[in-house]
Amino acid sequence: MNKLNNIESKIIDTKEKEYNLKELMMIEAIKKVSDPFVNLTVQDVAKDLMIGENMAYAIFKRNDFPSINIGRCWKISLISYLVWKTQKRV
Repeated sequence: MNKLNNIESKIIDTKEKEYNLKELMMIEAIKKVSDPFVNLTVQDVAKDLMIGENMAYAIFKRNDFPSINIGRCWKISLISYLVWKTQKRV
């Protein structure tokens, strides 16, 4: 009976495992960044996505992109950018 309990405790729902794997991957990625709250500029995002600045400005103005406009400068925190980028790749 004890062996049966051990087997049942090791059974994991695959949907839950997939969700946890995504979460763990994000946590590990954030751990490797020295300052996850540093702000990125339009130029930084354009360089990372390998797009032009005009297209990057269009992305910064989207409702689903978590950026802020400070004066005439658009900014996004690195951690918000990583989460947004990860969600878009799904």
